[in-house]
Amino acid sequence: MKKKDTSLFDKKILKEAFINSFKKLSPLELLRNPVMLSVEIGAVITTLYAIFDIISKVKYAWFSVNISIWLWFTVLFSNFAESIAESRGKVRASSLRESKSNLMAKKLESKTSKEYTLVSANSLRKGDMFLMEKDDIIPIDGELIDGVLLINESAVTGESAPVVREAGTDKSSITAGTKIVSGTAIAIASVNAGETFIDKMISLVEGAKRRKTPNEMALDILLISLTVVFIVVVINFRALSYYTVNSIHKGSVVSLVVLISLFVCLAPTTIAALLPAIGIAGMDRLFKRNVIALSGKAIEAAGDVNVLLLDKTGTITYGDRQAHDLLPVEGVSKEELAKVAYVSSIGDTTAEGKSILAFTKENYKIDYTPNSYKLMEFNASTRLSGVDIENDIYRKGSFDAMIKFIKSLNGEIPKDLESIVSKVAKEGGTPLVVSKNSKIYGVVYLKDIIKPGIKERFKDLRKAGIKTIMITGDNSLTAATIAAEAGVDDFLAEAKPEDKLSLIRKYQEEGYMVAMTGDGTNDAPALAQSDVAVAMNAGTQAAKEAANMIDLDNDPSKLLDIVETGKEILITRGAITTFSIANDIAKYFVIIPASMSNSYKELNVLNILHLSHAHLAILAAVIFNAVVIPMLIPLALKGVKYRPMDAQTLLVKNLTIYGVGGIIFPFVGIYVIYLMLELIWRGL
Repeated sequence: MKKKDTSLFDKKILKEAFINSFKKLSPLELLRNPVMLSVEIGAVITTLYAIFDIISKVKYAWFSVNISIWLWFTVLFSNFAESIAESRGKVRASSLRESKSNLMAKKLESKTSKEYTLVSANSLRKGDMFLMEKDDIIPIDGELIDGVLLINESAVTGESAPVVREAGTDKSSITAGTKIVSGTAIAIASVNAGETFIDKMISLVEGAKRRKTPNEMALDILLISLTVVFIVVVINFRALSYYTVNSIHKGSVVSLVVLISLFVCLAPTTIAALLPAIGIAGMDRLFKRNVIALSGKAIEAAGDVNVLLLDKTGTITYGDRQAHDLLPVEGVSKEELAKVAYVSSIGDTTAEGKSILAFTKENYKIDYTPNSYKLMEFNASTRLSGVDIENDIYRKGSFDAMIKFIKSLNGEIPKDLESIVSKVAKEGGTPLVVSKNSKIYGVVYLKDIIKPGIKERFKDLRKAGIKTIMITGDNSLTAATIAAEAGVDDFLAEAKPEDKLSLIRKYQEEGYMVAMTGDGTNDAPALAQSDVAVAMNAGTQAAKEAANMIDLDNDPSKLLDIVETGKEILITRGAITTFSIANDIAKYFVIIPASMSNSYKELNVLNILHLSHAHLAILAAVIFNAVVIPMLIPLALKGVKYRPMDAQTLLVKNLTIYGVGGIIFPFVGIYVIYLMLELIWRGL
């Protein structure tokens, strides 16, 4: 789909997020975030105190007024972080709605029916049959049961190149809102109106049905536990100050406003404020890569994956076999073989045929066009193809098929042919035997080309502790050769659906998190078993229903991007959590001596910034605690970039950047704010 501008500073997004920040002040909304709910309760209490202090003309009324204002800002900034993430999703969702408005359907009573009834797409139900013709917009998700279509899926994927969908294949699934370029077909609705894939996408990108992941829930429990601990600490501070005044007769009772300020600064408000935004932004980042995550748990699992199952064809290799070399039999030159191979491929529109023409033309300068010829297209019974030119017969085909063909012409089989064929097969290639009349000239070495850069990506994944396994229907010899060339850790050859399922269960029983891709009905059991299951949007309905992620681009290699995105989300959450906790450590050295040094002079040793005015020091800490939230929103939304490294190196890096940085930055920030407040104070 055409991606709309959803940058952080988009005016529409900022305006909507600003309005929603106030709407989310409702305690019912904040129940999902107990830490920020406790901050809001503190803001209410300090506001009441501020009003009382103003009415009573208390000397330090300005202090309680400013504290209450900045506590409200803290809650609003937290709401703003979540709202801006949600607003980005809503902007994306609006572009999806445009692709399905006012759709009509040509409903059929039966597959053989020639007459259709034009009805609203909203009236279609699962199981209804409908006709589709050129220039029609597909009204509902379905499966082709008859015919072939060329479809423009740019409304969903953003890709302008049309794709083929054919009944009875693994590419039979169609999506509502996409446009038919050519062809006529009959389909059966696989869902009810309002339950289409686009409807699900709209709901998901808006975040309406997003559930918290186990990791998020564990972090929530940690944050709530810390909050409870700090509430107990603050209560004890109050009790201690009473004891000091009444029993030791020194100092003064710490005010409730100061205690609330102490609690807010000690509580993990930064991560509590940004955690919802990180989760929503994670789904948004995947969406920008044209992947729809059907659950928050799937994203988290992607970050924890340590075993990747990848199909060879289309993921590791291009899938189209290309001419790689010419291997003539004894007594034949490469030039002679090249000419026969070229002529036998004239008129061949397959990828293999085109590659033979290109290879021989480029390497042997052959450019021959006969005046007339009879094309012999590939036949499933003979498994041969070629051309007849006058009295000459040019053929190419598999070893077995060519042996049978040459013997039928009473030709001789070269003694070294079998060894040449075996050599090509052992190297992972496909041997294509070439002949002219009854004479075999040699073998065209066809090779499924490894995608550039794939070996380096597997190397990076290995550094991150992820094992890669290639799945292929090839024999073991061919699979081993390609696996070695691609750089995967292991392979499964001659793979059947039950073999994939068994392999996934084996790794899961050993404690691994497993991810795989698939598009066919035969992939559904393995997809359902996988922790991260990525189905191709063009695949069958069974595959999509078994998966927890859908790839709109139908690119199986996207699995590598999904793993990286999942790790970015986990790393981002870890980085901001580290920063938040380190941030609080720095604030201890400001707010504790400012709160209690009046009663316990010994605590002044913690005042390493030498802040002389206690009320200004506390206010500076509260202000910093609030403003650091919007400062970190870009990081929460964009995420920390994933770079392959082992867990120990990553931990050290995070502790260095976000741990040490999280301690130093607050000291600088609070000190600068304090100096500004002091200037204002003196000016007044």
